[in-house]
Amino acid sequence: MSEIIIKNLNKSFGNNKVINDFNIKITDGEFIVLVGPSGCGKSTLLRMISGLEKVDEGEIFLDNKVINNLIPSKRGIAMVFQSYALYPHMNVYENMSFGLKMEKHSKSDIEKKVNEAAKTLQIQDLLDRKPKELSGGQRQRVAIGRAITRNPKLFLFDEPLSNLDAALRSEMRVEISKLHKNINSNIIYVTHDQVEAMTLADRIVILNNGNIEQFGTPNEIYADPNNVFVAEFIGSPKMNIIKLNKENIINNNTINFFNNEIVFENINFKDEIYLGIRPEDISVTDSHPIKIDVKIDLVENLGFEKIIYSTASNKEINVKTSDNVSGKTLKISFTKDKIYLFDKNRNRIR
Repeated sequence: MSEIIIKNLNKSFGNNKVINDFNIKITDGEFIVLVGPSGCGKSTLLRMISGLEKVDEGEIFLDNKVINNLIPSKRGIAMVFQSYALYPHMNVYENMSFGLKMEKHSKSDIEKKVNEAAKTLQIQDLLDRKPKELSGGQRQRVAIGRAITRNPKLFLFDEPLSNLDAALRSEMRVEISKLHKNINSNIIYVTHDQVEAMTLADRIVILNNGNIEQFGTPNEIYADPNNVFVAEFIGSPKMNIIKLNKENIINNNTINFFNNEIVFENINFKDEIYLGIRPEDISVTDSHPIKIDVKIDLVENLGFEKIIYSTASNKEINVKTSDNVSGKTLKISFTKDKIYLFDKNRNRIR
């Protein structure tokens, strides 16, 4: 187990600032997930940690030692790529043992490490096969096994499941979670998939345009988002965000929300605000104090759950429910304690 500290990390490609003053501390054995939209800097950050990309400014510490100037093979880090990066002419055993051979390990040590990794990943029966004879999930296990054999201080995963189908992704999420518990090593895992982030992470880093929008546990980020970006990014369907202009503000602490007067203590409304409500916090009955009549545009039937896409006065309001609904209109309701407020700069009002 190791401690990773990243201080004031910056990276630009020409005039394009990809990583902006990135700071983070990762404690022993943590599973950290970097999540954000395409182009936000996730993979670039991973490549700088691994040594595949040069750092412009800042320092990366592993076990209290700066590793910026170490070549990748000397950093004690193993990386698992999206593309698997297996040698097609080698069988599974040879692929998994290749790094150890380059490091001049003994034949018996190599055999022991490869067999242990294969057993952990349940691929003992595949050691004689070539990559072309394997499924996508099996190839990914081999790539992970190759990383395990090196016994690194830190594992880096760069969108390792994005090439797999939905069912296999779900299966591999479970396997990676089990693997982390077994090896108890630090993992930094990059994905654009919020389900992976919420399922696997001890803590999540939400990146946007190279900046950390929020860093916290999955529950913290879901229940207490810092801003509109985080609120909409985590949660499926995303949080309903409705802009309220000055005409919706009755006085300093009261708003008119679809003909509901809502009073918020200890808040002083001056400018436009954004009101957020998660789809799963909305009831398809009128049993709660805040009631809205909506027009149903589409009901997405997912079996146990239904996603209702609806509008009220041209504002989109989505609802997540296990109840059956029918008809073209619906009265929905929710309680004030489920409301999130954001200021005109889209930052959270707490």
